[in-house]
Amino acid sequence: MPDQVLITGASRGIGRAAAERFRKEGWRVINVSRSPCTVPDVVNVRVDLAEPGWEPAVEEALRDGASQGRLCVVHNAALYERDDALTMDADHLRRVLEVNVVAPLVLNRLARPLLTDGSSLLYVSSTLGEKAVKGVASYVTTKHALIGMMRATCQDLAGTRVHTACVCPGFTDTEMLREHMGADPAVRASVAGMTTFGRLITPEEIAGVLYTCATTPVLNGAVIHANLGQVER
Repeated sequence: MPDQVLITGASRGIGRAAAERFRKEGWRVINVSRSPCTVPDVVNVRVDLAEPGWEPAVEEALRDGASQGRLCVVHNAALYERDDALTMDADHLRRVLEVNVVAPLVLNRLARPLLTDGSSLLYVSSTLGEKAVKGVASYVTTKHALIGMMRATCQDLAGTRVHTACVCPGFTDTEMLREHMGADPAVRASVAGMTTFGRLITPEEIAGVLYTCATTPVLNGAVIHANLGQVER
């Protein structure tokens, strides 16, 4: 009986790499995002997590795989906006919260009846889940919140044999990071130089960490820093 994983935002970046890794391991993969995942044999549920009314489509996809084995949910989708803690308006923050925090909460509730022994709920936070930089206040705030949600999830699942963990990637070579850095090679080199290995992390490396978390219950409640060792400045 194959296992299944639901990944939000698996159309690109870390999410797509995770979809590819789980498929390679024989899992049924569901992508929940606005755009399709191009990994073969992935079930695509095309919804916008920022807009209300997406739950029935996700429930249907989960129900179609209800006879599968373990279920893993990877909360990967996120909005990354340039904003300021002292000037952004409430509607802007609410929109970011809807995707980055509220959607994981709702997905956990939808998945709960299908979480059998060995299932898992995984969160993708960031190094900015435990510190901050200037100009991305909503992202920093919501990534901090995900760590708190994971810890609450761990406690509320006590005794169920379902586990949880939060992976905090560092500078990963994704479309989101490239859009943020721009086209200047000097900027890219500077960012790569902020890890002790002098390079960016690959999405496939983070996908491997997520797969390990999904299949390793002893990591229950762990916050895992997958960042190649950041250079502190």
